[in-house]
Amino acid sequence: MNLIKYLKETKAELKEVVFPSTSQTVIYTVAVILISVLVALSLGGIDLGLREGLTRLLAR
Repeated sequence: MNLIKYLKETKAELKEVVFPSTSQTVIYTVAVILISVLVALSLGGIDLGLREGLTRLLAR
């Protein structure tokens, strides 16, 4: 496949792409940030709990 044909096909495909609106992009971005923070807090809490439990178990 030559470069010109590839570029023409790529341009044609990009015309069919439906991009999200600005408000959808903001909503999705906020959702990703919130989910990331919640997962980080959850994993941090689990880590802290396991570390404390192991420390108390080994201190016996």
